[in-house]
Amino acid sequence: QVHVEESGGGSVQAGGSLKLSCVVSGFSIGVHCMGWFRQVPGKEREGIAGFRRYGTMFYVDSMKGRFTISRDVAKNTVYLEMSDLKPDDTGIYYCARDLRNSFCGGGYFSVADFGDWGQGTQVSVSS
Repeated sequence: QVHVEESGGGSVQAGGSLKLSCVVSGFSIGVHCMGWFRQVPGKEREGIAGFRRYGTMFYVDSMKGRFTISRDVAKNTVYLEMSDLKPDDTGIYYCARDLRNSFCGGGYFSVADFGDWGQGTQVSVSS
């Protein structure tokens, strides 16, 4: 049974940092490619970063610099470290699996290709 669970969100002031975790069961993150996404109020869900095949990291251009992904295959957990947080970063953060293996193999980083979504973790940044 597949289960994806994000945690680590919270309320921080602008300039603060958070580290999110995504614990997976039911499949191995060493075999399947994972991505981090967020949904901020009033906007569609958007990609942040992900792991391609062989653990290659990919970042959406607008997310480079303040977001860092990592993973621990033994713990079947992926992480998202966020620094210098801004009020515009407020939203729900999700991780998910690339179900079509398109992004995994070097294709476009599309929300539509991902599934097995967790429930998300809320990040709130105050000014």
